[in-house]
Amino acid sequence: MQENESHTHPHGSSTTSSTPDGSPVLTLNLREREEPIFYANLDPFCPMASTTSTSTEPLPSIDDMAVKAVNKRYEGLVTVRTKAIKGKGAWYWAHLEPVLIRNPDTGVPKSVKLKCSLCDSVFSASNPSRTASEHLKRGTCPNFSSGLRPNSSLLPMPISSVALPASNNHKKRSSPQMAPTSLPSSYQNHSLALVESSRFYYSQVQNSVGMNQQHLVLSGGKEDLSALAMFEDSVKKLKSPKASPGPVLSKEQINSAMELLADWFYESCGSVSLSALEHTKFQAFLSQVGLPAATLRREISGPRLDARFNEVKAESEAKIRDALFFQLSSDGWKNENWYSLCCGGENLVKFTVNLPNGTSVFQKAVFTGGVTSSKYAEELLWETVAGVSGNVVQRCVGIVADKYKAKALRNLEFQNHWMVNIYCQLQGFISLIKDFNKELPLFRVVTENCLKVANYINNESQVRNFFLKYRMQELEYTGLLRIPSTKCDYLNNFASVFPLLEDILGCARVIQMVMLEDSFKVTCMEDPQAREVAAIVQSEGFWNELEAVYSLVRLIKAMVQDIEAERPLIGRCLPLWEETRTKVKDWSTKYNVAEGPVEKILEKRFRKNYHPAWSAAFILDPLYLIKDTSGKYLPPFKYLTREQEKDVDKLLTRLASREDAHVVLMELMKWRSEGLDPLYAQAVQMKQKDPVTGKMKVANPLSSRLVWETCLSEFKYLGKIAVRLIFLHATSSAFKSNWSFMRKVTANKHSRVGLERVQKMIYISAHAKLERRDISSEEEKDTELFAMTGSEDGMLAEVFAEAPLVVGMA
Repeated sequence: MQENESHTHPHGSSTTSSTPDGSPVLTLNLREREEPIFYANLDPFCPMASTTSTSTEPLPSIDDMAVKAVNKRYEGLVTVRTKAIKGKGAWYWAHLEPVLIRNPDTGVPKSVKLKCSLCDSVFSASNPSRTASEHLKRGTCPNFSSGLRPNSSLLPMPISSVALPASNNHKKRSSPQMAPTSLPSSYQNHSLALVESSRFYYSQVQNSVGMNQQHLVLSGGKEDLSALAMFEDSVKKLKSPKASPGPVLSKEQINSAMELLADWFYESCGSVSLSALEHTKFQAFLSQVGLPAATLRREISGPRLDARFNEVKAESEAKIRDALFFQLSSDGWKNENWYSLCCGGENLVKFTVNLPNGTSVFQKAVFTGGVTSSKYAEELLWETVAGVSGNVVQRCVGIVADKYKAKALRNLEFQNHWMVNIYCQLQGFISLIKDFNKELPLFRVVTENCLKVANYINNESQVRNFFLKYRMQELEYTGLLRIPSTKCDYLNNFASVFPLLEDILGCARVIQMVMLEDSFKVTCMEDPQAREVAAIVQSEGFWNELEAVYSLVRLIKAMVQDIEAERPLIGRCLPLWEETRTKVKDWSTKYNVAEGPVEKILEKRFRKNYHPAWSAAFILDPLYLIKDTSGKYLPPFKYLTREQEKDVDKLLTRLASREDAHVVLMELMKWRSEGLDPLYAQAVQMKQKDPVTGKMKVANPLSSRLVWETCLSEFKYLGKIAVRLIFLHATSSAFKSNWSFMRKVTANKHSRVGLERVQKMIYISAHAKLERRDISSEEEKDTELFAMTGSEDGMLAEVFAEAPLVVGMA
């Protein structure tokens, strides 16, 4: 039963106390108005009406009626909430408190709001039910969890309130600051809040919380407060055992969300570990959004993995069956990379299938166990060809691989006359950098000089300190020069030396500033090594040679990146190498380097990579037809050497059957003289701007093959060879693996079940990468994401823009 008591105070204020059974005491201080309020629409000279006058009062104004309505609305909500807390109303009143908002200038009540006791958000009081539904049920409130779920019964009183002294007894006068609240805000679910002004509310709550914590003494000190809060949460959960944990999702929504989550995990193979799914924060996130957390790991590594793998594999096999022929691509035979080091020297060889429609399908990944023989590679390649083709091995037009060109690929081509097996052009251009490093004296001279300079700067403390100071001053970052390990053979591993060349070229101005230090000049008089380093740095020839080597390597690396991104077909190989010759010749002229040795190295690498199919595809692909003076579009025979023309005849004869060989050569002569209709040729060669790279690309890449199958039907035998030849890829790298990807296989290779699961994840991940045409690895993406502002090209351009690289020493 609720009791009300009123007290009159000497200063003219009255106190009304409401004490419902079993509820906290609420004390409201109501003060009588001592002065009349003047409104803007009243005459200021009108005599004031006495508050004690017995004369007839004037009719209430519109403002008075509005204030009365606000008070009435507030009192009504207070009454409803009081009943609800006792178990006679809606559940949400345990978390929503009516708040009376007053005008900070006049003190007149102006509106009523609802305040969430969990997050202190304020809402309109016009529709409490809708507010509760949108803010609490739909998960908008960050602090509304399973322990605070709807329940019409009274929530248990916080245990912490028991230890508080009864200083706020309703029979004693309370201080104004203690009136609004007596408990911390997180436990005020059954107290009423009366806000006089928003600017005073925060300080009142803080003071109240601080005073309560002074009275609450626990044996464990402040550390007990969090444990006490957890204990009270457990009591609340027991009080509401049927509460639903987080948002309620339908079965279809849960299944759809789980499928997306599983696909993300599979496609991120290696980047996200299976154990990460059991991280407490991730589990809490799943519970918060209404997804099952307890069975997630078992489901993702079990039935969902099997179902997704079967789905993807069936899709891939259907694509292969639908194609009349294909090319097998094999990548990963070389172990000269960091992936093999992080996996104990073992290689993961990936097999993909290139289809005539331009798509690639992942086939399998095989652990080769480190260094493999050419014989083993040949057997594995042929076994894969037979498996993919369904024993109709003639469907396999050829193989492209990153190793074993001279033995395994050549043997398979010799044994199967219809096959065209080529070496990966990506590896060919990478090998070209190695060739220059080994055979061009300029590279050795530059490398040795850079090592002398870097070793002296890094090892001499005084010089090192000057270098670090000026590097921070000029480039806004510090660090020593990157020197390769002494165990590294830089003549055979230029990749280890290139970072050093970058550093020295990028720090050219910094190094020269160090050489100009007075203390260094004194050192040069006594130390022959210092004099040698100074002579190198102040030599204009050193900087020109360094820039020349760096520019040549950057030139070839840029071509490697283009090849990697475009994945050219074999018809592009001859033009690609011709472009390289032109660029290298221009480089020789610019840096005054003798052309003879450079051209010799380039031609040697070209001959190692060359395959007769390059010339044949270049001649047969309508993309490379040339318009002559008569208006015809004819094959570019004039760009072939005499030997290359013979290669075309020999290859076409080998690819055709014995009965059809002479017919193929006759049709080739006709193709050479007549070419393709100008309209169709222009349509094939039409280009458009790539929105991503900004480069001009062929608008219809498949049109070269489609022209042979439709418009050139009179070339019956030559056409069959042409469509099987011009679609062949010149590179074997369909996508890159990351270190985590490799480690995942290594860690599970001795467990049959574990390895099977990993292989399924790899299959799904590779399938997704090929569908997205995503060739980059996660490490490269992370590097781009966290890269510093400004590219290294910009940095080098800034260095080169400075006045002469060589500064004379006084």
